Amino acid sequence: MVIRQERPEDYEKVYQLIKEAFLSAEHADGNEQDLACALRKGKAFIPELSLTAEVDGSLAGHILFTKAAVGGDEVLVLAPLAVKPEFQRQGVGSALIREGHRIAEKLGYSYSLVLGSENYYPKFGYKQAVEFGIEVPEGIPSENFMAIRLKEDAKPVKGPVVYAEEFGM
Repeated sequence: MVIRQERPEDYEKVYQLIKEAFLSAEHADGNEQDLACALRKGKAFIPELSLTAEVDGSLAGHILFTKAAVGGDEVLVLAPLAVKPEFQRQGVGSALIREGHRIAEKLGYSYSLVLGSENYYPKFGYKQAVEFGIEVPEGIPSENFMAIRLKEDAKPVKGPVVYAEEFGM
């Protein structure tokens, strides 16, 4: 498996991959691929944290981390993470998350937030965001709103989350 930074020539394939990956997702609203496109054009986009995974030369997965804020502190939001159905449950998503975390820490980011499966993300160290003092956005189940401290010496964060405007939250 090769994980690398997404390139402009990947955009259409990534769009289709995200669409396909979320067709059968338990919690999906059907616009995840459009969200990725919008985030890519926004102020919160970090090119180094838009990653693709290839298996035997085929695009297998994609992950995107964008800037957000908690209180006055800059954090990251992981969304979306997508793996083509035929590559799911083979470690592609795990590899993308781990590499994204490694790069994020190297870039100086201290926290990553995610709205996702309470059964999947804790495997990578995510905990309920309220444990960090991060307020859960209204209407979101607390168990699905998680955060991870990427740097051991990260200063505490506290308060509400301000997402990139493309999220519409």
